Amino acid sequence: VQLQASGGGLVQAGGSLRLSCAASGGTFSLYTMGWFRQAPGKEREFVAQISWGGGITSLADSVKGRFTVSRDSAKKALDLQMNSLNPEDTAVYYCAATRRRFSTGVFPEPNAFAYWGQGTLVTVSS
Repeated sequence: VQLQASGGGLVQAGGSLRLSCAASGGTFSLYTMGWFRQAPGKEREFVAQISWGGGITSLADSVKGRFTVSRDSAKKALDLQMNSLNPEDTAVYYCAATRRRFSTGVFPEPNAFAYWGQGTLVTVSS
């Protein structure tokens, strides 16, 4: 499966952005989808994951209550709605896909995902 992330940009603290990830070349409904981010000088970290059917989601503690992950299998699309952004959210955001399954509350490591998009930069100014 090929993934293409979009929607990044510059936003002021307190603002919102919606990231999207378009999938092609595979059966989208077979994949658990995830969002990760990598800030300058830091390791890539988990943000959110959503199960193949959308019924199981997990959000990192740092974004819980502010971010929402969703998917539309008919459109082969994954979204990340980000509200109340703060400068600590500044990073390159990556969408990813895996055939593995995770339970609610599980925060998978990046190496659990086999397929990656190219990343989209989110910059939050103070």
